[in-house]
Amino acid sequence: MIEPHAPARPGTQPPWAGPARLPVRPGTGRFLVLAGVFVCAACGLVYELELVALASYLIGDSVTQASVVLSVMVFAMGIGSLAAKRLRWHAAAGFGAVEAALALIGGCSAMALYAVFAWTGNWGGLWAQGPRCLLVAFSLAIGLLIGAEVPLLMELIQRIRRQDAGGAVADLFAADYVGALVGGLAFPFLLLPFLGQLTGTLLTGTVNVVAGGCLVLGLFRRDLSRRCRWLLVITNLTVLGLLASAAVLVDDFERAARQAVYGKDVRVALQTDVQEVVLTGGTHGRPLNLFLDGRLRVSGRDEHRYHQALVAPAMNGPHARVLVLGGGDGLAAREVLRHRGVRRVDIVELDPGVVRLARHDPALSALNDHVYDDPRVHVTTGDAFDLLRAVPPGTYDVVIADLPDPGITASTKLYSQEFYGLARRALTERGRLVVHAGPVASRRHVFWTVVSTMRAAGLHTVPYRVGGRASGFAAGPDRTTGTSGAPRDWGFVLGARGVAPVGVGVGERMWVPGVAASTLVHPRY
Repeated sequence: MIEPHAPARPGTQPPWAGPARLPVRPGTGRFLVLAGVFVCAACGLVYELELVALASYLIGDSVTQASVVLSVMVFAMGIGSLAAKRLRWHAAAGFGAVEAALALIGGCSAMALYAVFAWTGNWGGLWAQGPRCLLVAFSLAIGLLIGAEVPLLMELIQRIRRQDAGGAVADLFAADYVGALVGGLAFPFLLLPFLGQLTGTLLTGTVNVVAGGCLVLGLFRRDLSRRCRWLLVITNLTVLGLLASAAVLVDDFERAARQAVYGKDVRVALQTDVQEVVLTGGTHGRPLNLFLDGRLRVSGRDEHRYHQALVAPAMNGPHARVLVLGGGDGLAAREVLRHRGVRRVDIVELDPGVVRLARHDPALSALNDHVYDDPRVHVTTGDAFDLLRAVPPGTYDVVIADLPDPGITASTKLYSQEFYGLARRALTERGRLVVHAGPVASRRHVFWTVVSTMRAAGLHTVPYRVGGRASGFAAGPDRTTGTSGAPRDWGFVLGARGVAPVGVGVGERMWVPGVAASTLVHPRY
């Protein structure tokens, strides 16, 4: 018969954990451990946010990328916590090794993800999925290491001064959550705007390895053998050297990666508060291309065809007052001003950096015929949705929505039923709204969702499309090159508040049945 074991009394030390031999008083040592928890938690959340931000920027669809990163990382944290139970016998050495690995993997994750995207993204086949696979791998590895921190830190705290488990857990998670708050705020407000994703992540890795190394080698060095101490010192110095070398080379790396993505003809590359803006060509007879967050927005080879198709049908009727939503490059406004009778053109652009380029870049300003020098053109920087909410009813004869693809999460609300309802209210009784709705041949469901959404907002619609779109970049929200064999075209929808618009050659033979309208709370793109 097996005798049942009596439960251990509260405060009983496990057989492997004697009192820690600290160079400071226990109260100071406990504070230093919690300070280390705070710093490591802040670094861990920065790695997480960096993966979400970079994946959304490189791959597209921020909701999907955030879901993948968060779900994989939380799952991995649980596995890491279970795996680290075996390291509690050597909690100090195990924590030092975990922090060194986390600093190296997390600190270099942004550069590695960008490198795979830049140099293998256009190879096609399985290589096209390289960034997605690497995103999952980094989320898994970082989650495992972050999860391994918890039991090791709990053991280190208990080694200093044993207390009831509830109190130790409360102290540990309080420091962890406050550190996560600081890291979560530092990423968008400090690291990203002032250092960028690559340098910011490398700096985070440096802070991570310094904090972990100082905590273990400074506070718990007497628990380590001489060999273990030297091994941790060499490991931490190696990680610091690798991160410092990457930081020195990050500018050259970014230039090389940018050329791999855009070609060697990059003239302007800047990171605004909203997005990355890149201009290529525009000199010596080379066509000008404008990329926003890596997606081709203006191609000098076919932009005239696109903007004429977007603007001309909507100008068939009264057009004294015109509102252009998006179109900070000035090209839609250029087409508007070619029609007689236009008295005022209001442009609403989210990114003032694009407007500055359209005003001052010689090639881009020449392409838009210097529209910003025309006194009839007025520019407002801000969100198109917010502006429409403030527009008095019946203000404009024509509204032109020259906006990013609806599949981009940030743009989805600009293709919603609520948005089109605001645009309808801003129109006069005979006013027209025209929307770029993406390619018809390759993304029929998205196109007809735009049509259904405009109709649900009370607009009489006429869908149409124009062929001849240049190849080379995908038309959808992803940044990868399109490989579809479907004809390359642009899809547009012309809507009217009153009488149904006429004069546009249209066919609905490609209609997708059962397409529902997209709303703010139920996006369908």
